[in-house]
Amino acid sequence: MRLELAGKRVLDVAVSGLLLIVLSPLLALIALLVVTTSPGPLFYVCHWVGQGERRFSGLKFRTMVPNADALEAQLAAQNEMNGPAFKMTNDPRVTPLGRVLRRYSLDELPQLWNVLIGDISLVGPRAPREHEYAQFTEFQKQKLSVKPGITCLWQVEGRHRISDYDRWVEMDLDYIRRWSLWLDLQILAKTALVVAKGTGV
Repeated sequence: MRLELAGKRVLDVAVSGLLLIVLSPLLALIALLVVTTSPGPLFYVCHWVGQGERRFSGLKFRTMVPNADALEAQLAAQNEMNGPAFKMTNDPRVTPLGRVLRRYSLDELPQLWNVLIGDISLVGPRAPREHEYAQFTEFQKQKLSVKPGITCLWQVEGRHRISDYDRWVEMDLDYIRRWSLWLDLQILAKTALVVAKGTGV
């Protein structure tokens, strides 16, 4: 197991480092588009809870209006997810460019830096935001027994169909039970297909 975990870290560093270099022109273009098409900062700062309740911060390209967090409470009645997470198909806070970035998961690219420095992995349960974690049940906390990731089973097998957070957690726990480097490679391959098809939200 230790050897496989070491292999997972090598994969994380190699892939994230390579992608940050290869995709640097795309990252620069997205940055330019974000700051010129809507007012507000370039990045959205995410405050996440990771393995063992470790708090850390990460960045996404901003896809919403600057005061999006403050507006979330006003949209609570329209939440399509049962549980601590918020999901809304036609979220009015999302900018026109943001819809494109989300569709192809391009807003997630800055998280490759978090992978490179070891905060998260390429594959693993998605880290909850701090205020989401504050509402977690003991069952839901089990997903934090491993390092979180950018993509996992939920992203590639149930993202649009699942509206119950506990079902999402069940998929995360299934990943944890079945984990192997081969499973990670399969999920990464499926993620590439999902991104290419533009089926993100």
